[in-house]
Amino acid sequence: MIEEIALSRGHEIVCIIDIDNQQDFDSPQFQSADVAIEFTAPHVAYDNYLRAFRHHVKVVSGSTGWLAEHGDDVRRMCTEEGQTLFWSSNFSLGVTIFRAVNRYLARIMNQFDSYRPTLEEVHHIHKLDHPSGTAITLGEELVAEVDRLSAWKFGLLTQPDGSVEGTAEVPADQLRIDSIRRDEVPGIHTITWDSEADEISITHSAHSRKGFALGAVLAAEYTAEHTGLLTMSDLFKF
Repeated sequence: MIEEIALSRGHEIVCIIDIDNQQDFDSPQFQSADVAIEFTAPHVAYDNYLRAFRHHVKVVSGSTGWLAEHGDDVRRMCTEEGQTLFWSSNFSLGVTIFRAVNRYLARIMNQFDSYRPTLEEVHHIHKLDHPSGTAITLGEELVAEVDRLSAWKFGLLTQPDGSVEGTAEVPADQLRIDSIRRDEVPGIHTITWDSEADEISITHSAHSRKGFALGAVLAAEYTAEHTGLLTMSDLFKF
């Protein structure tokens, strides 16, 4: 889908690399690229960045799960060594808008202690990680805005067969994030603020993965003209 959108927007694809042709990271075709778009898995993403940076190829990546172990190294390479990475846990324009709404609502709800937030994400049965990278980003932004929250904590995982793991009991100063794996759902994220009096919820529901692919190509266009450690906040100013 990324390839299709890139071609439709007039770009040339000079190299496609997967598990079977890793040697092409050192090919003249890869080295000629303005930007490499990287969507893989936590255990290989960082090494892919290093392979690209070795040839000073800029990277756009939506891979999650590598920040805790390698985040400091990547920041140093992008701020001190001239490398460029555009990273986001989600490239959807709708999710970017949703994140802005989440932060705004959190600032309002910070004034009302009677409301307690929870976060739920639903994805297709093939998704290996939980919670989703997008849910973690949303959760971290909530914690940053709400004084009575100190951290997020994983709560319940509902498996495709309906079985449930984990616990709904988390400390009052922690945000609970639940995960559900169901059918072929592209992605649904819901933030709920509950009180004895009422409940407020906001939801983003993806209809397909096309929005994520378009966002990645838009990010690549931006990255081609910019340097450093870039995010969706650089691409969209809201």
